[in-house]
Amino acid sequence: MSRMIDLNADLGEGFGPWSMGDDAAMLSLVTSANLACGGHAGDPETMFATLKLAAKNGVTVGAHPGYSDREGFGRRIIPMEPDEIGRMVVAQIGALMGIAALVPTPIAYVKPHGALGNLAAANRGVAEAIVAAVQHLSPKLALLAISGTELEHAARAAKQPVYSEIFADRTYQSNGQLVPRSSKGAVIHDVDEASDRLLRYLETGLMPVLDGPPIPLAAHSVCVHGDNPSSVNMARAIKARLAASGVTLAPFVRS
Repeated sequence: MSRMIDLNADLGEGFGPWSMGDDAAMLSLVTSANLACGGHAGDPETMFATLKLAAKNGVTVGAHPGYSDREGFGRRIIPMEPDEIGRMVVAQIGALMGIAALVPTPIAYVKPHGALGNLAAANRGVAEAIVAAVQHLSPKLALLAISGTELEHAARAAKQPVYSEIFADRTYQSNGQLVPRSSKGAVIHDVDEASDRLLRYLETGLMPVLDGPPIPLAAHSVCVHGDNPSSVNMARAIKARLAASGVTLAPFVRS
C-alpha cells in the first residue's frame, strides 16, 4: 500500500471553563482540524487558543459550523429554512475567520458539524444553501463533505472545491450515510477495530456497512472525533498503522 491521506478531527469544542477532549494532543497527531465556530460549541477565547495551537503544529484549519444548540452539542436538528441555515453558517465561519486573523492563520475549508452535516448529506436543498453561502463568503474555501453525499454533489455542481471524508470511528449504512448516534453500534470505541477497518478500506476502497455488503467510497480525509474518549489513542494508533502500511499523512488542502 502506498498513498497519501489526511487525518482530521473536530476540535475547539469547549467553551468558557468547560473543555472537550484533548486538543493539544490531537493537534500533535492530525493534519487538519475542524474548529467549532461558536454554534454547537466554541467561543472567542477557545477559538483563539485552538487556532494558535494549530498554527504552532502546522495543522491546516477548517471551520466547523453547526446548529446553535450547545445543550444538544449540535446533534439535534433545529427547524430552519435552507436560507436561514446559509446565514447561520456564514455568521459562524466569519466569526472563526475574524479570530484567525488575530493569530494570524488562514481558514482553508468548511465542514458542517453533527446534525447539520448529516442533514446536508441527505437533503439537496440544505446542501445547496450551504454551498451558496460558502461561495458568497469566499469562493476559495473548500468544503469537506461526507463521501458520496448530497453536499459533495452540490459542491461539485457549483464548481466549489470539495473533498471527500470518511470516518474512522463511525459506522455506515448502505446508502453511504452514517448510522445515527441513537442506534446501537453507531460509534466505534475500540482502537484496533477502527484501525483494522480503516486499513481494509484503504486496501479495497470498500466500506463495511451494518445493513448490507461493503460499499465503494472515495476519501481524501479520515476523521477521528475529538469528543470520543478514545480519540487520542485512536488517532495515535491510526497514524502509526498508516505509516507502517506506507500511507503518508498530509492535509487534503493547503492553507
